[in-house]
Amino acid sequence: MRALRLFIRLTLYYLCVTGVVYSAVTLSPGLQEFLPIGGAETLLSGPSDDPFESIEIGATRVANLGDSLVWLFIAVAGALLTIIPVSWTYMAIRKRDEYDQSLVETIIVLPIAVTSIVIIVHNSLALAFSLAGIVGGVRFRNTLKSSGDALYILLAIGIGLSAGIGAMEIAIVMSMAFNYVFLALWITDYGAKKGTHRYMRKTHGGRTNDEPAKETQ
Repeated sequence: MRALRLFIRLTLYYLCVTGVVYSAVTLSPGLQEFLPIGGAETLLSGPSDDPFESIEIGATRVANLGDSLVWLFIAVAGALLTIIPVSWTYMAIRKRDEYDQSLVETIIVLPIAVTSIVIIVHNSLALAFSLAGIVGGVRFRNTLKSSGDALYILLAIGIGLSAGIGAMEIAIVMSMAFNYVFLALWITDYGAKKGTHRYMRKTHGGRTNDEPAKETQ
């Protein structure tokens, strides 16, 4: 039942967001110029002859500071709206001793940071190397509770990159594919073996594997 509720929640969310964006573009056709979409076509059109040539992102379609800020705001909002349902999947799957609230907050904020950084460095190789040096000088000591949690971080980075280069269509596909494939694996109990660790599946004693065993007297 929990998987079914999550499936319905995700589906309604994607439909509502799509409906709102479609209605906004229909009522105001000029808004389409500010949508961070279309970057996938540039990426899939083929490699450039110059490996150091910058990637043309959707922000180049706007002509002044005000329009650029609007484009950036929409790109960041798109990244945020795309990653939110991913956090729902994590919160539904992880329980009690394996649940990490800091990871939920990280996967929400990370795409926003990545989107902004990509826009900063996309047209400057020097800035890109400078950023790499800065990041290399910062030590991140947070240890993930499960190797599977790295998938959420990787997806958050991918969504931020997609939004930053104006390819929100890629971010949407990644988000939907991740959530629905994860749900399918969860429902079908794919790859399960007796006695192995399983996400929110019943084990002997009528409890889930994520719940701690009761102490015996």
